[in-house]
Amino acid sequence: MKSTLVGLHEAVREDFTRNRRVMSFAEYLALAFAEPTRQLRSSTQYIVDCFDHYGTEKVKYPWGEVTRWKLFDAPWAKGEDQLFGQEMVQLETYQVLKSFVRDGRPNKLILLHGPNGSAKSTFIRCLGRGLEHYSTLDEGALYRFSWIFPAQKSTRGGIGFGGTEALLGADGVESFAYLPDDVIDAKLGDELRDHPLLLIPLEERPKLIAKLLENHKEFSPGDYIRGGTLSPRNKAIYDALLASYQGDYVQVLRHVRVERFEISHRYRQGWVTVEPQLSVDASERQITADRTLGSLPPSLQSVSLHEYGGEVVGANRGMIEFDDLLKRPLEHYKYLLTTVERAELSMTSATLFLDLAFLGSCNDIHLSAFREIPDFQSFKGRIELIRVPFILDVRHEELLYAERLREAAGGRHVAPHTAYVAALWAVLSRMRKPQIERFPSTLAEAIGRLAPLDKVDLYSTGLVPEDLSPDRARELTSHIEDLFHESDMYPIYEGRVGASPREMQTVLLAAAGSNRYTYVSPLIVLEEIQELTKQASTYEFLRQDVQPGGYHDHKKLVEVARGRLFDRIDDDVRVAVGLVEETEYARVFDRYVQHAMQAIRKEKVRNPSTGQMQDPDEGMMKEVEKTLEVTGKPEDFRQGLIAKIGAWSLDHKGQKPVLGEIFGDILRKLRDAYYEKHKKVIAKGITDLVALLSGNESHLNADAKKRAEAGLATLITRYGYNRESARDLVGALAGMRYRA
Repeated sequence: MKSTLVGLHEAVREDFTRNRRVMSFAEYLALAFAEPTRQLRSSTQYIVDCFDHYGTEKVKYPWGEVTRWKLFDAPWAKGEDQLFGQEMVQLETYQVLKSFVRDGRPNKLILLHGPNGSAKSTFIRCLGRGLEHYSTLDEGALYRFSWIFPAQKSTRGGIGFGGTEALLGADGVESFAYLPDDVIDAKLGDELRDHPLLLIPLEERPKLIAKLLENHKEFSPGDYIRGGTLSPRNKAIYDALLASYQGDYVQVLRHVRVERFEISHRYRQGWVTVEPQLSVDASERQITADRTLGSLPPSLQSVSLHEYGGEVVGANRGMIEFDDLLKRPLEHYKYLLTTVERAELSMTSATLFLDLAFLGSCNDIHLSAFREIPDFQSFKGRIELIRVPFILDVRHEELLYAERLREAAGGRHVAPHTAYVAALWAVLSRMRKPQIERFPSTLAEAIGRLAPLDKVDLYSTGLVPEDLSPDRARELTSHIEDLFHESDMYPIYEGRVGASPREMQTVLLAAAGSNRYTYVSPLIVLEEIQELTKQASTYEFLRQDVQPGGYHDHKKLVEVARGRLFDRIDDDVRVAVGLVEETEYARVFDRYVQHAMQAIRKEKVRNPSTGQMQDPDEGMMKEVEKTLEVTGKPEDFRQGLIAKIGAWSLDHKGQKPVLGEIFGDILRKLRDAYYEKHKKVIAKGITDLVALLSGNESHLNADAKKRAEAGLATLITRYGYNRESARDLVGALAGMRYRA
């Protein structure tokens, strides 16, 4: 026990010393000279630095390439509660914060708006948790200060006289910063966490800043550092001490203890959330009858000191979040008009100088109503609107639901594709019918025929409908970005209406709690979604008019999701029974592309077996083109493939072409052609697997049983089934698609 305590003692002391938790003002000034850009940054520069600290990566979607800030991957928590997708929201927020830095202060409130459940709160929570973690690092160290008043016995003759070696800081400058508590009569902190450099007189501050930034000309401190003033309490103490010491500034600074602090949502320090039901965001009260004040020097006991509290005060030096901003009466937010614009908050007895970023969230319904009231024009200039739509990439939605399912399942097995089928239906419900008049006439027909599932595939993988000609397919691929952003300017944009993750959470919880199976089944998820579609009186998105092409036909979309579920199970089983190897199609097509390229160049191809140079295999190429149902001249088709590879290579300089990414639609056709050709053999293998899973393997011969057992092992180890989920899902597949 003793050794444990000693170890903890040493660890805590080492952390305290290493992180410079306490220092004198002179030591802090030395730190400011050592790292000026860190110590001169405002709250918005600090948040921007937090974005940058975790780094970025380029994420490529079929509709374009975007930057993702790794901050939103929650690396400090190994991805727990990370933000899936929403890169455009990250970018827009970052750009607004950068504009605040350029302007010198955050003069607008960043208002995230979108449908309920579109991850607005998740975005802010992820940002706030990132700030919390960043503030614990050396790069993100934040400092405030407090006033130390030593006991009379520790300063021979009282305040301002003499001193001992115990008063010396690390730099030899006399200070009360390191005095132990037993020789301190009073310590006064400050709720606003004033920056230590605000102790530099306003008229002298520009000279100091210029000196600090001699080698950092590109850096521009914000208004808070350049022109900010001490909080009313700190100013009163400073003035009283300066008068007591007859203008001896250095003597005043002896009483300053610079302290490191960390952003904490739990302790309302640098990140505070204002809930809709709260009505008071700042308060003040005069400090009276406090034992600490009774210990102050006489020159300070007559000074009127106030204590400030509330959400705005707690958030200073960080950010404040107004959750569901527009749910509160606007009268409670009138102070924001001047507070946001001037970075000042008027109280009864004083004005508080602030340094914090204002963020808020609201849903689109409340925002639409807000736009209609007369007060909107007053608020409009102080608000920066950032749209947060529902996720439209089924892969992100699946990751989100997979995490929710793991929590809800409580250790029960979750069958493969369970999260996928829920995510697919949710994203299908959000699809909006395209406006064909916005696209080239040559593409109008293809755009007009797109079903919701086609759009989901285009947005997530870039796969085009199978029945398109190569020319139309290429043209559609080049317009995916236009299609994705088509409704951005519409009030009812794509991603505003549909099933929200909150509603799908109800579906997932119900499926996870079902006792129909010993595991969580995608079939139960589909049943729960069907039940949800019957509740049009509860869910507004279910009351939309059905549009041509199946848009908003939510009951029909359940069957679309069911069909795609069994497509996936089918793919798993076909590979598992050993009748097709996933890489086979890629090998065939890779060989085709190699020979087609050499044929266009009129060059020979090296035979990998003999090493000899020979003519491209025309027979093989024609066989592949026949399978792909190529119309027109084969040379034109081949030329188009090579051009597509060239275009991809321009966008991915230095990377080897990934044919599976460039020609996903062609590989899909090759796979389907193979399956059609071997359908009877595939059906036999699946039938044998079902017999094994259902306990009827006695009629199987040794080879068939061995193949079926190997197939089951593949389903379990490679695709994540267990025996029960494989039995039920493969059995359902066989009954639907492989019945004799």
